[in-house]
Amino acid sequence: MKTTRILTIAIVLLLITNLVLVAFMVMDKKKSGEKRNQGFRAEAPELMVKTLKMSDQQQADFKKMKEEHFKMVKPYFDSVRVAKRAFFDLVKKPDLNDSLMEVYSLRVFEKQSMLDKITLNHFRSVRNIFTADQQPGYDSLLRKMWSGRGKKDSSGKKEKN
Repeated sequence: MKTTRILTIAIVLLLITNLVLVAFMVMDKKKSGEKRNQGFRAEAPELMVKTLKMSDQQQADFKKMKEEHFKMVKPYFDSVRVAKRAFFDLVKKPDLNDSLMEVYSLRVFEKQSMLDKITLNHFRSVRNIFTADQQPGYDSLLRKMWSGRGKKDSSGKKEKN
């Protein structure tokens, strides 16, 4: 009877320990997974500082430009999202015709196009804070960021940077 009780307590303690360890592993995977899912774009600012050997002034200018850019484009992201939602809500329309689909498609295109133009101008402005020697490195980092390091094209080949 005494042995059974000791074994029961030991099993319960081991079970609790295992549950705690599993909980820690799951929580840790979520944290590292969040960072991993952000990918190269999340690493780009730190990589720029290291790779391009940015001065303190360049870093401050870049940080300010980045913050201003995100403040400016947030409403555009929202409008693209709303336009896409309206476009894909057309799936519910039983009498959908090509001209209506085209109208909604153009709304998405116009909003996305404006966002792309603003973003291009932002990257051009950022490029201007670098010296002539740093600019090719910046161009290379941008290309990597846009191609998504290690991603494959439609043929299955890795994109060249």
